[in-house]
Amino acid sequence: MSAGDPAGGDGRPSFRAVFAVDEFRPLFGTFTLSTIGDELARVALTVLVYQRTDSPLLAAFTFALSFLPWAVGGPVLATLADRFPRHRVLITSDVLRAGLVALMAVPGTPLAVLVALLFAVSLCAPPFESARSALMADVLEGERYAVATSLTNVSLQLAQVIGFVAAGALVTAFSPSVVLLLDAATFAVSALWLAVGLQRRPAPVESSGEPSSVWREAGEGLRLIGGSPRLLAIIALLWTGTLFANAAEGIAAPLTDDLGEGAVALGVLLAANPMGVTIGGLVVARLLGTARSERLLPALVVLSLAPVLLAGLVALAAGPGRGAYVLVVGLLFVAGLGASWTIPLNVAFVQAVPPAMRGRAFGVAVSGLYGVQGLGALGAGLAAEGVPAAAVVAIAGGVGLVAVVPCLLALVRSRPGVAGRHRAAGPSVP
Repeated sequence: MSAGDPAGGDGRPSFRAVFAVDEFRPLFGTFTLSTIGDELARVALTVLVYQRTDSPLLAAFTFALSFLPWAVGGPVLATLADRFPRHRVLITSDVLRAGLVALMAVPGTPLAVLVALLFAVSLCAPPFESARSALMADVLEGERYAVATSLTNVSLQLAQVIGFVAAGALVTAFSPSVVLLLDAATFAVSALWLAVGLQRRPAPVESSGEPSSVWREAGEGLRLIGGSPRLLAIIALLWTGTLFANAAEGIAAPLTDDLGEGAVALGVLLAANPMGVTIGGLVVARLLGTARSERLLPALVVLSLAPVLLAGLVALAAGPGRGAYVLVVGLLFVAGLGASWTIPLNVAFVQAVPPAMRGRAFGVAVSGLYGVQGLGALGAGLAAEGVPAAAVVAIAGGVGLVAVVPCLLALVRSRPGVAGRHRAAGPSVP
């Protein structure tokens, strides 16, 4: 892209300028498509398990299972994005996921086999997401990358909204097998689109002249982050804020049941937070800019957690009823508006990481991100076995507000120096 690309009145690149980058379109489109399919499968399996077992813990375990492979092997699997051509990692991951999800759709599959296949599908996510994130930074520069990151985050949330709402309706109207077949189809289309739309690049490894291994490269990603106060502050805030802001997702089924609503209402409740992030992300992308949005980041973090506390208190005090349900959904939507703080944090992270290390660094960051989401959902499910789901939601919001304070202080202290000695070797956001 040239300097004459269309830009907004503030000099920032327009959405059209970002979409004009040929390789961004398949990266963006396949990410959106696969996310919709993922949410269809996640809700279908969660509802199926809750219907069969009536256990909040088992339902939360099923919801969390797709996140846990990141915590178990994410940093190691993510090194594949730096060891092999990134386009090949993306396509292979999608082909494997299409086949595995198609097996899950076979009618009559035992619950234990479904859970095992879901875990196998989830093992493909770390190399895919690390390769996609690193390739995005390869094909876009400066403020174009910032705008593209905002668009991708908005796409993620909007895809979750569509997936959650559609899943609630489809699970009510059809069998889980139909929903799983739709998920398999999204991965197959994604693999084909990526094969046609991406350039062939060599593996982006640094040539040190010494043989390497995935374990060594995973360790390099951990050391990169551990040696930088800036990166440590970013990671701490990302993981801590996400842990408490999203814990309620794991007990959405029992919470909706306690409020007297059904499967369609469950989809809407799950969609409320991502819809808020969609709106907030658009504001961050086009109106605030990266510098201003980072200054507002502490306020946005508080806004992402305080409504979660209020939603739990409202549900606990009001009990079953449509009015309480609507108010809870509204509060979760407001929390989503605040959760757009992840967008400027993502840009700050990219600024601090050398291009050849991005796969490993993204792998560590996203592994922890998905890991805490899974652990948060499991913790919420375990707590909901003994206390009302609404009380668990309130506790998550309240404890989260306290837990993010030291993370925010560390981030503010690290702001003048970007990542210390690990300054980005490639293009960065001004």
